[in-house]
Amino acid sequence: MVHPTVAVLERHLSLYRRLWRASVFSSFVLPVLFLVSIGIGVGRHVEGIGGVDYLAWIAPGVMASTAFQMAAGESTYSILGDFQWVRGYHTMRATPVEIRHMVAGWLLYVLLRVEVAALVFLGVTGLFGALRSPWAVVTPVIAALVALAAAAPVMAFSASIRHDSYFALLFRFVMIPSTLFAGVFFPVEQLPQVVRPLAYASPLWHGVELGRAATLGASPPWPVWAHVAGLLVFVVGGVTWAVAAFRKRLRD
Repeated sequence: MVHPTVAVLERHLSLYRRLWRASVFSSFVLPVLFLVSIGIGVGRHVEGIGGVDYLAWIAPGVMASTAFQMAAGESTYSILGDFQWVRGYHTMRATPVEIRHMVAGWLLYVLLRVEVAALVFLGVTGLFGALRSPWAVVTPVIAALVALAAAAPVMAFSASIRHDSYFALLFRFVMIPSTLFAGVFFPVEQLPQVVRPLAYASPLWHGVELGRAATLGASPPWPVWAHVAGLLVFVVGGVTWAVAAFRKRLRD
């Protein structure tokens, strides 16, 4: 008998099989175009940062932000829709599938989506000569941590709301600021001292710094274990919140 978590994963993959063409551009083509336009186009007018050319410096940030945005974006309307409109989770609840299986199955689906995109992006980055360290092979693992740290709390938020208008607040006040001020495009040290703690509180910043350390062979601002711990806090907290939110929503 198929494990309930695997059954949930299969359900999401079956749905994605009908829709995958719509995500090819945003998942694979757009990040590469972004890397080329910003890393090479803008990079021509930007001096190297820390002795590294701008393309090599920005590449791990773009990978981390792609994982962050994919995971969070996938965990908005899809989760709300399965509660509010499709009622897919209510159907699952009438089977042996438990809430923990629903949450785990979704996170596995997100991980598969992100990891495929991360591997493709890593290969393209290598073709551009932007990988300066053999530790670059661990960047897909870092992307996985970033994806889980983004997907878990966002899916919990999506399960807690009744209207999709709240997603505008999520994107405007969380997703966009996190992408702009988490060290993806410029060092966090260039921000005013008073706002730097906001960047440090973002899971994306931890992923960016870990990815940059791996691809450049440099030491991150914090110890590696501290960055990993920061991401795990979001994962564990998000999963705990998601299980509670799913349970409450399915009981209503």
